[in-house]
Amino acid sequence: MTELLKKSETKGLGKSETKNIEAQETKQLELSETRAKKIKHSYNVEDKENALVLKLKDGDVVIKMFPDMAPNHVARIKELVRMGFYNGLKFHRVIEGFMAQTGCPLGTGTGGSGQKLKAEFNTLEHKRGTVSMARAMDPDSADSQFFICFADAPWLNGQYTVWGEVVSGMEYVDMIKKGGGFNGMVHEPDIIVSVDVVADL
Repeated sequence: MTELLKKSETKGLGKSETKNIEAQETKQLELSETRAKKIKHSYNVEDKENALVLKLKDGDVVIKMFPDMAPNHVARIKELVRMGFYNGLKFHRVIEGFMAQTGCPLGTGTGGSGQKLKAEFNTLEHKRGTVSMARAMDPDSADSQFFICFADAPWLNGQYTVWGEVVSGMEYVDMIKKGGGFNGMVHEPDIIVSVDVVADL
């Protein structure tokens, strides 16, 4: 166990080895096992294998997933998360009072991972904090794009696959940069800094 040093004693210490490392490189530094356990515990989720931590510019968002309601979607989302697919992707379409959409590798709303999913429409409602799959006209066209609802959107119920809900950090979702116009496309949009399955932390 390391002892705490007084302020005067720290002056003689050399610079931290990470002092001049680029921000991108520091992301790859491994956490100590103790620190990782503390972080995982702090997210306070019952099922760590079915919970995500979405890091945004303003803070961490914890998403509880529903493998019982949308098993194939949850499995695919976790697969993409573990591949690092979502890291750095833009919130390309964000409509004030409605939702924030992300998950397009092209940043335009026209791309995906190349693996379409059969719809798993369920009885879960679209309400504030709901996480649901975006899709085209074809019900079975969902791929990697998803949206988080800022407010209740009952007209979407039964037409889009709900696979999760925000259980903490919704205030940071509210801070995502909004778009303009009817379609909500965002100029210089915010990004997903990173996303991880809590069990992997």
